[in-house]
Amino acid sequence: MRSWRTIALLAVILAAVVFLFVRPHAASTWASASAGPALQKQSASQESRTPTIEEYQPKSTLVTKEHKIERAKFPFIDIHSHHWNPTPEHVEDLIKGMDSINLRILVNLSGGTGEELRKTVATMKGRYPDRFVVFANMNYDDLNTPGFGKRVAARLEQDVKNGAQGLKIFKDFGMELKYANGQRVHVDDPEFDLVFEKCADLKIPVLIHIAEPSAFFDPWDYSNERWLELKQFPGRARPPSQYPPFETLMTERNHLFAKHPRTNFIAAHLAFHGNDLQRLGKLFDAYPNVNVDIAAVLAELGRQPYSAHDFLIKYQDRILMGKDIYDVNEYKWYFRCLETRDEYFEYYRKRHAFWRIYGFEVPDEVLKKVYYKNALRLVPGMDAKVFPD
Repeated sequence: MRSWRTIALLAVILAAVVFLFVRPHAASTWASASAGPALQKQSASQESRTPTIEEYQPKSTLVTKEHKIERAKFPFIDIHSHHWNPTPEHVEDLIKGMDSINLRILVNLSGGTGEELRKTVATMKGRYPDRFVVFANMNYDDLNTPGFGKRVAARLEQDVKNGAQGLKIFKDFGMELKYANGQRVHVDDPEFDLVFEKCADLKIPVLIHIAEPSAFFDPWDYSNERWLELKQFPGRARPPSQYPPFETLMTERNHLFAKHPRTNFIAAHLAFHGNDLQRLGKLFDAYPNVNVDIAAVLAELGRQPYSAHDFLIKYQDRILMGKDIYDVNEYKWYFRCLETRDEYFEYYRKRHAFWRIYGFEVPDEVLKKVYYKNALRLVPGMDAKVFPD
């Protein structure tokens, strides 16, 4: 009897084990089997669909030393910034950001002319006379009235008396600016000769933006390395039906440089030769009065660190620090490229560069020239005493 009871008890225990462990597993197996086709279909869909260029964000597995530099090694001058009709509140915000990154002097290239310039100078330099520089701009409202060039030269002379320390030429000059008869204003148009000669007389530089990246003038197809930017900003394309060819603009620009050897020019954005430093070197060799800034073209230098390093050393007297779009959090990429040899790191604006960039660390003496010495040489009225020797 006892034996029968023992067997019965063991049977109950065994049944309980089966119920507790086997049934859930079976249920799980059944659920997995039921969900399997759906999961497999979802996985297959993800694997078969090609991501767009905007969706594809691979994370590098490369492990190397990194130097996250938040503040420039030396105080620097940003030769290329834009602040239209700034308010006192905006100026105070600028000062806070500038102090945090060692930006000693910021050059506002968008000062305007006449009363607009006077207001901008008063707002920016009134409280901080040694922290800001303002450049004047040309007004084309009376372009079609005879004697335009002479009037612009006179207005510029007055702007300098009112505090302007340079002249900025915007990108519409040569590309979009036209006379009333529809004729394009060429970069080397004789009507403007008096203006550029006046700059030489006043000993002020001309920061000039001619053309756009050469890829903007090329067919907008999948072989164009600026395809993404043109997709996001179609208006930046420069089709031949609407714009002069890139090389036409370069020829006119170089003729302008040659016509005015007494005038110091700063060609914006590496003169749009950042993708061809040999060509930029030939430009320097041919025209001693030409300099460049590195605003918004850091990605061009960062993808060729050896060439960039050698180029900056060879032409160290001709290159100026500049950023263009002011964002205090983006300067760190410039510091990292100029001050370190870090490898294969992301650029801050994908549409400019789908590639990774590298540091091309330059010697301190070269760094000082790029950061401030070259600007001090070209732009009058800045206090050199606040910078290291």
